[in-house]
Amino acid sequence: MTFVDDLLAVARASPDAVALRWFGGDWFGGGRFARGRFAGGRFSGPDGDRRHDGARVREEVTFGELAERVERAAGGLRAQGMEPGDRVLYSIRPRPEGVILCLAILRAGGVVVFVDPGSTSELFAARIAAARPRWAATEALLYAASSGPLRGIARSRGLLLPDYGRLPVRHLYAGPWLPGVPRRARRVASLWTAGLGSASGPVPELDDREALVVFTSGTTSDPKAVVHTARTLGGMLDLFAQVGDLRPGQRAYTDQLFLGLPAIVTGGTWEIPARTPKDAPEAFARGVAGADSSFLVPADVTALLDVVEAGEVPAEGPTVLAVGAAPVTVALLERGRRVLPGTRWIAVYGATEILPAAMTEADEKIAAAAAGDLVGRPLPGIGVRIDTAVADLDSSDLGVPDPGVPDPGVPDPGVPDGDAPNPDAADLEDPDPGATDPEPPPVGELVLTGPSLMAGYLSDLDAGKPRATEHRTGDLAFQDADGRIVLVGRNRDMIIRGTVNIYPGLFEPRLRDLPGVAEAVLVGVPVPDGDERVVLVVTAEGGIGAGGAGTPQVRTGTDLARAVADRVPHVLDHGALPDLVVEASHLPLAGRSRKPDRRALVSLVSPLAGTVRA
Repeated sequence: MTFVDDLLAVARASPDAVALRWFGGDWFGGGRFARGRFAGGRFSGPDGDRRHDGARVREEVTFGELAERVERAAGGLRAQGMEPGDRVLYSIRPRPEGVILCLAILRAGGVVVFVDPGSTSELFAARIAAARPRWAATEALLYAASSGPLRGIARSRGLLLPDYGRLPVRHLYAGPWLPGVPRRARRVASLWTAGLGSASGPVPELDDREALVVFTSGTTSDPKAVVHTARTLGGMLDLFAQVGDLRPGQRAYTDQLFLGLPAIVTGGTWEIPARTPKDAPEAFARGVAGADSSFLVPADVTALLDVVEAGEVPAEGPTVLAVGAAPVTVALLERGRRVLPGTRWIAVYGATEILPAAMTEADEKIAAAAAGDLVGRPLPGIGVRIDTAVADLDSSDLGVPDPGVPDPGVPDPGVPDGDAPNPDAADLEDPDPGATDPEPPPVGELVLTGPSLMAGYLSDLDAGKPRATEHRTGDLAFQDADGRIVLVGRNRDMIIRGTVNIYPGLFEPRLRDLPGVAEAVLVGVPVPDGDERVVLVVTAEGGIGAGGAGTPQVRTGTDLARAVADRVPHVLDHGALPDLVVEASHLPLAGRSRKPDRRALVSLVSPLAGTVRA
């Protein structure tokens, strides 16, 4: 049994309930309205009254319709030649047509491969070569913008899309046909409307077969992709259902697959906004008001809170709002709790390799801020190991609280209020002078296992290497007396911007090869919502050189900085492009190995990046 089987069983048990509700703007013509009626700006539908965001409900799909379409589409894919293990390049935004296709691909034994079409053509080609897809499922608009009449407009706006139409694969397209769609491409909706295949065809065993491939980082020479099986994907969705406290009949308003799918697997309704929170925060704020649950990345939370505080939308949020996919700061949660006090705020920790792994309530994280970055208790089934052998770590340098040292912020119960502690008296009153102080918790690299652990990396699995048995997160952490995980640093250089992990070491060699550049370092400058801005620091050939005396001088707008900024789109992956390029007189060095002091560089460039330290 896979989560798709579970979903179909839920669908057959409640065929008339609404599984998917997709909101479209007023500009969507010809869309089917939701069952129900509109009155006074509110929608009265099968699920009861609810606030409406002003956009039309473009499409609703009941559980009965969902089950039938998934089965028919899976049969259609098999009739069209899809074999178990076929990889499908998938680039369709969340909407019913795409959700049904995604489930049908898995039902037919195929593999969904997520690839960012906005990456450079060089990286896109490298990822295609690594994934070796037999199929591509793409929106008609993307075909038009990549190889059709809209290509020129896209390029004029700096969007360099790969030529999807020329990929040597079988093509499926979503949405109405547009110029640029390959001639033999088949519309996704025709898979369940044209009677292409039988809904009762053989269903391959899926549990340990590849189901999902997600490219996360890497370079053109070594693209990095995470592979999940149907079993680990099901484990992931089950844990997310627990995080969001999802139950039958509830509404999850989100554009995130990893909350939307568990919502319908548990018998709820996945409400899909017309546009992302980033693109239309006002519309999202109106839509999410009164929903049972939602999931946002920190940057989207900031956009949501901005429009609420500006008075552009009512101050009403969902019952439960989970925040994750990037570091969640105490400052962001404090603001969220202040602006939307009626919402239960949850911070989720995990990585594409194992997601989610831990969670914490906002109140708990805020209260524990002095001890480090609390990410919470491991979720059920998640195993935690702290590997102290990874580095020569000193807990005191990392700010790990020593249980034997009183916290100055906590009153000493042996001292009356208002009295200064008397060290001599304390010695005399020691109840157990023979007792030894407890040792501080050991700090090391956080290593995780569990039901949502990936099968492995694509390149490793395709090379015949064994499946992953654990995931080394690269985060330095300890577990407190209650078993909660507290992060205190990173074991490797990594920048997190939005939902993208950027490893500077993969890209800096290319940057050092640029004309006029002596040294190049990418650093992440934290912002209060937990996101990071990527700043590229370069030094000039013939300059002072690394380790020069004194504090480096950093400047923007120099000839070298401008020249490098013009060239980086040609040598860096789309996801790693810097937000700012600055020139430094020299690089500060640190440690016995005399490596660039990235912490010092962050402090130097923060004012130039227009940000403050978190």
